Amino acid sequence: MRILFAGTPQPAVASLDALVEAGHQVVGVLTRTDAKVGRKRVLTPSPVAMRAAELGLPIIKANSFNGAEGRAAIADLQALQPDIGAVVAYGGLLPQHVLEMFPNGWVNLHFSLLPAYRGAAPVQWAIINQEQETGAAVFQLETGLDTGPVYATLQRRLDQEETAGEVLADLSISGGKLLATTLFSIADGTAVATVQEGKVSWAPKITRHDTQVDAHQPANAVQALINGVSPVPGAWAILEGDETTQQRLKIGRALPVLEAPGHDKSPGAFIFESHRVLLVCHDGVIELTEVQPSGKKMMRATDWARGVDESIRLHTSATHPNEFDQN
Repeated sequence: MRILFAGTPQPAVASLDALVEAGHQVVGVLTRTDAKVGRKRVLTPSPVAMRAAELGLPIIKANSFNGAEGRAAIADLQALQPDIGAVVAYGGLLPQHVLEMFPNGWVNLHFSLLPAYRGAAPVQWAIINQEQETGAAVFQLETGLDTGPVYATLQRRLDQEETAGEVLADLSISGGKLLATTLFSIADGTAVATVQEGKVSWAPKITRHDTQVDAHQPANAVQALINGVSPVPGAWAILEGDETTQQRLKIGRALPVLEAPGHDKSPGAFIFESHRVLLVCHDGVIELTEVQPSGKKMMRATDWARGVDESIRLHTSATHPNEFDQN
């Protein structure tokens, strides 16, 4: 079949490569328009656009199918004459008239075991919610949000120490192979799509409010939040102390602590040891391994700790009450 690939971020690149390496006929790529990246806000093509250019594939850039941009995109899609569209994290909804453009419709690779975690951030929310496993599903795209019948799935265990970035990188490779295999099955007529069954859950886009660390939460919940939003957008907190005005601290990774030292510190305090940095939470401590102070690059937490006052702690406020306090 002639395949139109639609995707935008880095995790989608592996799927594009998987289709090409498997021998599929990819006739073009749909991706979102160039975005401003970095502190200097440099207009930059998406990772999928850059990879498509390396592969010599036609590239169509559109954020929606409305107005002049939409009409131009539709004309470009029609000119490529695809038999089917394959979507991996394109970043926008396809309207019904676009879904009906190709003879075999569109399929989507989604990084969850549908109907669990429908939405924009399935891996992130699975980790935040401390799920034991996740996976990927290839399904028939329809106008509902990740509601279409499923062709194929794969399962993957989640380790407590993994970040969302690591899980996505792994799933992008295994999921890309699943997508390639499913497209071969659709082409030869052996693919069977099954209506989704089970409990529906949602994975909305991660917001800045979602990523603020609240040390009054249980230790396992704080650690899951930090790893679940790493590396993007990243967990953050405000620092305060005797010699510190309020400063923002981004936290890149956290590990569980099985044997915690005795202490009399309240949630939000740090315990600085020679080989690790611990954060006191509601019912225990976690180890912070990577942090990024305001204006600096991500660094090892132990390197950061050598330059801070021991009075430093995470800022807490009335907007984050200790709901777990039974007193």
